[in-house]
Amino acid sequence: MGVSGSGKSTVGSALAQRLGVPFVDADHLHPPSNVAKMAAGQPLNDDDRHPWLQRVGEWLAGHRDGGVMSCSALKRAYRDQLRAHCSRTEFLYLSGSPQQIGARLAARPDHFMPAALLRSQFDALEPLGDDEPGVTVDIGRSVDAIVDTFLTS
Repeated sequence: MGVSGSGKSTVGSALAQRLGVPFVDADHLHPPSNVAKMAAGQPLNDDDRHPWLQRVGEWLAGHRDGGVMSCSALKRAYRDQLRAHCSRTEFLYLSGSPQQIGARLAARPDHFMPAALLRSQFDALEPLGDDEPGVTVDIGRSVDAIVDTFLTS
């Protein structure tokens, strides 16, 4: 979990490969209306995210024996919605500064999520709570170190 550009897809893919389980990027589960809205520079609201999170949760429920999903899951309520589908869900929060992540977004101009929406994501972000299953890792670490930290926590 984390804001756009935090490395969710890269880390998620590496984690899934290490575990030998399927990987899906939740961006691919957005309805076309959400993609169009973000591409137009408009942030998503809770109403936009609800059906998308439903699809993400259904995927997780269908992969209870193992799977990795990269998903922003910015708010506690979103993570609660996902855990309602699959209570075993654990989160790896990729934490970084707006400057670090802004530089990453600037380097990937082909993504539908424009860098202009980064501030709205940080505004919506509720970091992983101490009472939530998972771990917070700084994005300044290598992908292997992030995966190792998650797997040993």
